[in-house]
Amino acid sequence: MNFELSVLSIVGLALVVAGVISFAMSPLVKSFAYKVGAIDVPKDARRMHKTPIPRLGGLAIFLGFMVSILLFADMTDQLKGILLGAVVIVILGVVDDITPLPAKLKFCVQILAALIPAFHGVVVQAVTNPNLFSPNPYWVLGGLSIPMTVIWIVAITNAVNLIDGLDGLAIGVSAISATTVLVIALLVSEGQVAILMAALVGACVGFMPYNLNPAKMFMGDTGATFLGFILACISIQGLFKFYAVISFAVPFLILGLPIFDTAFAMTRRILKGQSPMVADRGHIHHRLIDMGLNQKQAVATLYVISAILGLSAVVLTTSGEVRAIICFLALCVVALVAWRVVFHIEKPLQQPEETDQSSED
Repeated sequence: MNFELSVLSIVGLALVVAGVISFAMSPLVKSFAYKVGAIDVPKDARRMHKTPIPRLGGLAIFLGFMVSILLFADMTDQLKGILLGAVVIVILGVVDDITPLPAKLKFCVQILAALIPAFHGVVVQAVTNPNLFSPNPYWVLGGLSIPMTVIWIVAITNAVNLIDGLDGLAIGVSAISATTVLVIALLVSEGQVAILMAALVGACVGFMPYNLNPAKMFMGDTGATFLGFILACISIQGLFKFYAVISFAVPFLILGLPIFDTAFAMTRRILKGQSPMVADRGHIHHRLIDMGLNQKQAVATLYVISAILGLSAVVLTTSGEVRAIICFLALCVVALVAWRVVFHIEKPLQQPEETDQSSED
């Protein structure tokens, strides 16, 4: 890998600075959350924690990321659009964490936030042609570029928020996804994408001590939607544009866990005759708990699944005759675990005892 040492140094600094600031700001954000009443009070079966816990931790993640980006990244038009959209998402999240907002209003604001980077050049211009027998290896979206971009960004933003149901789950999965994009960016010598992802990884790692079980603070919608928004935008800017054959597969592998959980949740609710926006206790992490795992075991299991998907994405970006076999075996493992979770219908074997992250979905 031909990569200048100076760029690698900047990537390392971006990660460390974001982590330090995120960690240092967490106690201040926690105090602020208590002052403004951003507290998650357990009030239904989906919330497994027993005591009120502050939920504005996403602000610490956002601050760590922003400071690092402002210090180390080149401020291109595309990056300006991503950061402006992220600010809108964070403001929406802060308000929602303090005073819950209607789902339709949040959805409209998310669309507005997604349009900002789209009109700054962050667009999905082409996707892989699923027809393997077609002479055209990919589809050029043309006038559908902006609508498809908005759908992707809003979908991933909400997908990450939907898996925010156990202590450390969404933050860990996001960190694994960001690390995967970071590795791919280093492999293909995309320095700016690597810096952005290093800052995101650092911001996640800095907040983890406060969010791992038993959690001292939740990141709330502020953090979960921010992480989803950034991952969605960078997957467009850093992945969809660089691969003609695997552009469609790589982002979907990296974000496979939240995408699967969201698709499964929407399908499950529609088949029951419910609105897809109605919250329930049927997500993957809930089912793992119902299968007898405790919270830490469930989170660790989902970390492993996310890491396997990330490894598969990295394998697809490298040369080697065995990459298809490795990717296939990895996906078989993930499919087996997913099948076990989806079709398990036994009653809970035990009640969780540790404090847990609440889900806002």
